[in-house]
Amino acid sequence: MTGHVRRRGARSWELKFDVESDPATRRRKTRYASFKGTKREAEIELARLIAVASRGDNVDPSRETVSAFLDRWLRDWAAVNVSPKTAETYQHHLKHVRRHIGERRLQQTRPVDLAGLYATLSRDAGLAPRTIGHVHRILHRAFGHAVQWSLIERSPADLVSPPPVPSREIEILAKGQTESLLTGLQGRAILHPLAVLALATGMRRGELCALRWQDVELDRSRLRVEQSLEQTSAGLRFKAPKTRHGRRAVTLPPSAVTTLRAHWRAQQEQRMALGMGRASASDLVFATWEGKPRSPNALTKEWSVAMDALGIPHVTLHSLRHTHASQLIAAGVDILTVSRRLGHGSPAITLTVYGHLFSNTDDRAAAVAETAFGARGDPL
Repeated sequence: MTGHVRRRGARSWELKFDVESDPATRRRKTRYASFKGTKREAEIELARLIAVASRGDNVDPSRETVSAFLDRWLRDWAAVNVSPKTAETYQHHLKHVRRHIGERRLQQTRPVDLAGLYATLSRDAGLAPRTIGHVHRILHRAFGHAVQWSLIERSPADLVSPPPVPSREIEILAKGQTESLLTGLQGRAILHPLAVLALATGMRRGELCALRWQDVELDRSRLRVEQSLEQTSAGLRFKAPKTRHGRRAVTLPPSAVTTLRAHWRAQQEQRMALGMGRASASDLVFATWEGKPRSPNALTKEWSVAMDALGIPHVTLHSLRHTHASQLIAAGVDILTVSRRLGHGSPAITLTVYGHLFSNTDDRAAAVAETAFGARGDPL
């Protein structure tokens, strides 16, 4: 196979190369691709394309449809670089794209096509702006890789925006509501200690479901978040935190330690009564009565039923995480500590979600500034 590089601009090149002959006409097939970078980089890319074509894996980028590209992207990138749950979510949201613009050729897809797609999903399919935003972010990532792979010169998702998402108040429990919630859950073997721990640590649902006794150090009043439990169509799967900040140590307040000790005793008594023997260090803190992992989805349903019974259906498991964060912020805990305790990738994420809660510190900021004027209150 042969090929050559032709300059098209200051840093853009046309890559032309031959692939196998057409059996019907016995004439060679010529393929073209665009590339941005130095000439040396273009030559390396040309060599890669020729090698791919020689293996029979070549796809004519000028004829590839959006659906075909998304299939390839999910198989070659998403399946390798994201968790099965995330890949499953991508597949679910992209079905809307396939239905409306899947047969359009990738290289002919324009920003106006995506704008029309988002309008159709909103007007005809009745999708919420938040869902359409998820579709847009997935397409933005996929088309970004299409640019990197020299399938298109520019991503159409760069020049269009999804519908704005209406702001939504984060559900946070007041002190009296927290006490009523915990009182109402008294006697529930799993939900009560789980709620106490969620309120005390801000742990996510999957992290709570994956917590093992070996991760808990009651004598030192701390625990370690080492893994999370994920539920996909293929079943349950333990996974490591997605970032290094997700794997963290969290100090426990005395009330949480007391609750966990009582839960430990109750769990051992139940296991002994069932003839299962004492739990080992590797056993889950919030396992089912059989000692198996508790499905995150089943836990959510159990929680929802309990909240309906208590007359507070708006309180979700994630509300407990928000409540923990708001309590730390109200107490004046610095943003870096809050971020680390929640397992966020950076304090910027924490500020994006909870920044509005810091407004109650403005009076304190004014008092601090006042000290700069000295004892008489006059400017220095």
